[in-house]
Amino acid sequence: MNTARSLSLLSPLLFALVACTAPRDPDVAGAAGDQAPTAPVESAPPADAPPAAPPPTAQACDADAANGAIGKAATTEVIEQARTAAGAAVARTLAPGQVVTMEFRGDRLNLMVDEANVVTGVRCG
Repeated sequence: MNTARSLSLLSPLLFALVACTAPRDPDVAGAAGDQAPTAPVESAPPADAPPAAPPPTAQACDADAANGAIGKAATTEVIEQARTAAGAAVARTLAPGQVVTMEFRGDRLNLMVDEANVVTGVRCG
């Protein structure tokens, strides 16, 4: 009876191991109809070829250009004027104690506001 119980406990483990095995080698696989088509392999550029252009970078933000918003109420118009002046793609206001995401975005203008919604500082990121 112990043998039967051991086998019943090992069966799911063996099934899981078989399910996790690597797929068959496509060169050894059965008929060509069950093989996925493969993409052509690209060759490396010649050694004398000019280097590829770097990927485009995010629009830069210049917080100093948005300093004119400091001391003003953070209205939609003031935020948009600050965003445009800074050359940022997006802008957000940050209130005291507000939970915010911390990822850096070089194209984002952050406007810090006080409890009265008056802009107290600007920074990019």
